[in-house]
Amino acid sequence: MLLKTSDAAIAINVTENVIQSWIKKDGLPAEMISGELMINRTDLLEWATERGLKVDPEIFKVNDDENIHMPTLMEAIESGGIHFGVKGNDKETVLRNVVECLNLPDKLDPEFILQVLLTREAMGTTAIGDGIAIPHVRNPIMLRIPKPKIALCFLETPIDFEAFDAKPVNILFTLTSPTVKVHLHLLSRLAFALREKRLRSVLQNQDSKETIMAVFKEIDSSPGRPK
Repeated sequence: MLLKTSDAAIAINVTENVIQSWIKKDGLPAEMISGELMINRTDLLEWATERGLKVDPEIFKVNDDENIHMPTLMEAIESGGIHFGVKGNDKETVLRNVVECLNLPDKLDPEFILQVLLTREAMGTTAIGDGIAIPHVRNPIMLRIPKPKIALCFLETPIDFEAFDAKPVNILFTLTSPTVKVHLHLLSRLAFALREKRLRSVLQNQDSKETIMAVFKEIDSSPGRPK
C-alpha cells in the first residue's frame, strides 16, 4: 500500500522534487520508514483529488483476490443507492444518517461504523472540494458483504467539513467493500469520474436518480476510465 516518492512522482507525472516539496509545504501525507519517505497510495489519491490532479490508476492495482468481479461505478451505486434529503445539522448527525442509508447486514453494528467514520474525520477532512466528501477514503471500510456499495447521499443542509476550498459539503460518497482491491478499484474510478464536469453538474443540481445513473453509465464506458 506504500509508494516511494519516486513512484508517486511517476503516478502524478511530476518530478520527485515536486513530491518532496508537497510533503514539506502542502500537506501531502507521508511517513518515514527505514530512513525513506513513503506515501500511502490511498492518501495520494485523496490528496490529489482534492487538488484536481490526475493520478495514474496503475498504482492502485493489487494482487489479492485476482478472480473477484471488479464492479462498475454504476453497479456499486445501484447497490448502495442514491439518497436525497439526508438530514443533520452537524457532522456526527449527518454521518449517523448516512450509516443508516448503507443498509448494512443485521450482524454489523451501525454504531461501530459511525465511530469509524467519526474517527477518520477527526484525523482530517475527507472533503475533496465543490461540496463533495468521500468519508473514510484513507482506510477502507472492509465488511463481509456480498458486494461492494457506494451510497450517494445528498444532504438537506450543507455541513462544514473543513474542506480544502472552504465550501460546505452537501454530497457524500461512502464506499463499503469486501476487499482492498475492490475498494481501490472503485476509489480510482470515482476520482476519475469526479473530474468530469457533466457529473459535477448533475450532482450540484441534484438531478433525478435516472439522470445521475445515466451519467455514471456514460463515464463507465468512456475510453479513458481506469480499468
